[in-house]
Order: sequence, then C-alpha cells, then structure tokens
Amino acid sequence: MSRYGKRADLIVHEQEPFNAETPRAALAEGPLTATDAFYVRGHGAVPEIDSAAWRLRVGGLVERELDLSLTTLREAFRERTETATLQCAGNRRAGLIAVRDIPGEAPWGPGATGTATWTGVALADVLALAGPLRDAAHVGFEGADVSREADPAERFGGSIPLEKACRPEVLLAWAMNGEPLPPVHGAPLRVVVPGYIGARSVKWLERIELRSAPWEGYFQHVVYRLLPEDGTPGPGAGMPLGLVALNADVLAPADGETVAAGSVEVRGHAFAGGERHVSRVDVSLDGGATWSQAELLEDLGRWAWRQWRITVDLAPGEHEILVRAWDSSAATQPEDEAALWNPGGYVKNARPRVRVRAIASA
Repeated sequence: MSRYGKRADLIVHEQEPFNAETPRAALAEGPLTATDAFYVRGHGAVPEIDSAAWRLRVGGLVERELDLSLTTLREAFRERTETATLQCAGNRRAGLIAVRDIPGEAPWGPGATGTATWTGVALADVLALAGPLRDAAHVGFEGADVSREADPAERFGGSIPLEKACRPEVLLAWAMNGEPLPPVHGAPLRVVVPGYIGARSVKWLERIELRSAPWEGYFQHVVYRLLPEDGTPGPGAGMPLGLVALNADVLAPADGETVAAGSVEVRGHAFAGGERHVSRVDVSLDGGATWSQAELLEDLGRWAWRQWRITVDLAPGEHEILVRAWDSSAATQPEDEAALWNPGGYVKNARPRVRVRAIASA
C-alpha cells in the first residue's frame, strides 16, 4: 500500500498535496473502480476532521439556515445510492503536453477517472429544508481543505446551477463502494455531482451557500476554465468548465504490448457527461478508413461510464487500434489532439489509439 491506503501501483504525480491516477490495469478489473485504486486529485493537504464535532452549515439565499450533524443527515433524510463516474478536467492531459508543453500542470494520463457507488442523501432534500429564495440560482460548496495554490490561500470551493443541484442524482455522500468514505476522498462528507468535472464534487464539505451568481473562488473563477490557445489565465478569463466532454479510452491491450496474432479482445470504457449517454463505440484498424462497432457491456445507470469490448483479427505485424465513441446527441470525439491544445490542458478527448505488435505463435 502507498499513502492513504492506496495501492502501490498508482501513478503518483505529487505527494503533497497528494495527486495520483489509476493505472489502466486497475480500471480494467471491472465496471466499478476499487476504492484503493480510485484516482485522487487534491489542491491542499487532507484535513483532519473529527466526525463527531463536524457540522454542515447551509446558508445564503435561503428561508432558514441549517446547522446539521452527520447523525442528523443520516436520520432526517432518506438514504440514496448512485453509481456515478467522476472524471478530472485534466484527464488525459499528457496527450496535450505532447503537442506543446504546459508548464506547471501535472501530466495526467487516462487514469484520472473512475466509477463508484456513492451513498448519502440527495442534496435536493437538504435544499428543500432550507428553502431557496427567489434570487437563488447557484449552489456553492466549500470544503475544509486549504490550498496555497491561491494567493492568498483559500479553501477549495465551487458551485453548480440550482437546477442541477435539485436533481436527485446529486448527493451529499458519506460512503463509497459500500464502505465509509475514506479521508482522502472527502470524509466525513463530500458532494457527488454526476456528469460534471470532478472539481465540482467538493470534498470535506463544510458549507453550502445558495447564491445569485456562480462561485467566485479561485478554483472556479480562475483555474478550471477553458482558455483560447493564446489566452492568459485570470479572473473570469475563458469559459468555466462544467459538464464532462464525451471521452473514451482503451484499457486492453496496453499501448506497446505484444500479443499473439489472431483473435484479440480489445476492451475499454466511454463516458458522456451532462444529460448525454454513450450510444455507440467504434474501433478501426486502418486509421479510420473503416470502423467496426463494439459491444457495449453492462449499463450501470445514466451517470456511469459504459465499458465495451470487441474481438479483432490481427495478422502478424504492427497495428494501431483507433477508437471513437458516440453519445446520444450524435456527437463523436475529435480526431486528434493538436486542435484541442489549450493553456490549462483541459478537455483532452481526442480519439484514443494504442499500438500493438502481433506475433505468430510458435
């Protein structure tokens, strides 16, 4: 085990704050990502919180302010469980760094994503008790973690539209994969916002604020924003990141792997954020001239990825396996990375490709 009960094979980008991604082999183990293999994206040290003394405060544009203990949350609201994929906005950034360097940003590969079952209460139920006022249009979240990336240092926070916050899938979660939420994943309570970038699923939640405007903190107003190619980071620059773009990856065979010629099973996953879902996955062995449709595997629900598989026939020699996913709006993935480059290295969702060598059996 590495830090925080994580597997030793996680790809660690930073020790403090701890940032680590899941290796493809762990993502390939099953439709759900094991908790000890789930990626971690942090902007500050993991805070030490006494669950017994912890309180969730709800305020801002509400009829009544709330001060809730974990016990009250468990006893006063109906428990809900949702299977949802979380994905970091910087997932697959390494592909953009290969186009042009992005100084100061971690070279995340394709493992800043994972799917788990999350258990807690619906945020909508808590908001209903507080009673949003007419001018409330956004719901802000503030965690206990303090980040020194901001100057001056500030707690991590972000917001989502009130309309999304009132949807039943948005949870205040205290459990992950049927076990108590680990400290590194936000215990005692975190937000889970399915379909949105992971930065909106604020960990170590301590405060909810109903607002008339989006969160103005550093991590929403400055950092997690898509800038034009020649853009300069700054408050309000570019466009805020929210919904996860359609994305996919190949989990097996691995890039650079040597396989036996003949029938080879290719497996992977695909995910579409927002209100969209994955409708189809295609695989090409000839650079995109022709495509074959893969089989979509178990449907875990509208907020989770779809794993897929296809068996292809590989003659002895070098091969490139190219993949494209389609979502329910009939959108597909961009062809290459170059046109996607941006100063933050976000939204890298070009079609994945792996190169393998097939050898004839003796």
